[in-house]
Amino acid sequence: MTSFAPLKLILTPRQSDALFDVPLFYSMLCLIGVGFVMVTSASMPVAERLFNNPYHISIRHGMFLGMGLFLFWASTSAPMAWWKRCNPYLLLLGFGLLILVLLVGREVNGSKRWIPVGPVGVQAAELAKLFFFSYIAGYLVRKKEEVQENLKGFAKPIAVFAVYAFLILMQPDLGTVVVMFVTTVGLLFLAGAKLWQFFALILTGIFLVVLLIIFEPYRMARVVGFLEPWDDPFGKGYQLVQSLMAYGQGGWFGQGLGNSVQKLQYLPEAHNDFIFAVIAEELGFIGVVSIILLLGCLVFRALLIGQKALKHGKEYEGYFALAIGIWFAFQTMVNIGASAGILPTKGLTLPFVSYGGSSLLVMIVAAGVLQRVDFETKMSTKQATSRGGRR
Repeated sequence: MTSFAPLKLILTPRQSDALFDVPLFYSMLCLIGVGFVMVTSASMPVAERLFNNPYHISIRHGMFLGMGLFLFWASTSAPMAWWKRCNPYLLLLGFGLLILVLLVGREVNGSKRWIPVGPVGVQAAELAKLFFFSYIAGYLVRKKEEVQENLKGFAKPIAVFAVYAFLILMQPDLGTVVVMFVTTVGLLFLAGAKLWQFFALILTGIFLVVLLIIFEPYRMARVVGFLEPWDDPFGKGYQLVQSLMAYGQGGWFGQGLGNSVQKLQYLPEAHNDFIFAVIAEELGFIGVVSIILLLGCLVFRALLIGQKALKHGKEYEGYFALAIGIWFAFQTMVNIGASAGILPTKGLTLPFVSYGGSSLLVMIVAAGVLQRVDFETKMSTKQATSRGGRR
């Protein structure tokens, strides 16, 4: 069975009868809905100033959501055998996109991250990230014993990651590289890599990230601004100071939807990287906790789907689902941590909530892949049970 009606199967009366993961679906739906409302609220002042239309960014976000609905259907309909068969070609496609963006990419705020396609820009690193995780899942299936037994099997995926990381750093985009690194290390650990290899890789990664920060002035400025934002509240620490003020004004129940002060062009990227600060200001502690719980449910279900797939012998599907779960978890942690002053600013979106066409669409595709993995795992279980019953 390679195609189906997603909504019909998800919205069954009993969760145990559903062929998809119901909590995952509703968590994603709630996050997308909250995201649309908050993007509209946070973007109105800047949209009015830039486009003379307060709903310009909101309309674009709605268009991306419409495209996302189609991509969700497509990704839930595509059999996992297609991903497994095509993952080497997708890896090469990601490699090509990362080269193409350096040649013809549109530069925004000093970074070449978008390939212009008509009125929109495709963020190459977002697609490359998903393709890379698909490749790593396939590699772990093909070379599982090699990964567990010797350094060669462990080093090969790291070499591929190094090429991807170099091209992404040329844009530059350190945040995406860190997300890919953490996800890769997590998967290798779950696949049974030796502990000394695991810790050696982590220490090497930390060392290289520190070097990249030290030798790049704008990254160093971000770290300095993160450590002591109040020392220079109108310079290096400006964005974080404004974000912390938004958190401070939120209280328990917030200032009310639409009543944020910081979004009035005080807080840069209020509808994108720092949307969680606007959520904190308008919806308060209760709203913040609600969003975190939804994201936590999403990550938990992704990891559970991966674990179930591995348990039923679907290794590629299981590793791919686990990679998506680790990716969602770490990117959420970095985004919230950056806006709350716990981590340096990395320019990563909040999954399913922030404005950002490529990031939103790729994450919707990833959520569709999770649903497909869950569907195929449940179908294989049902078929095995039916055959066992006939015997």
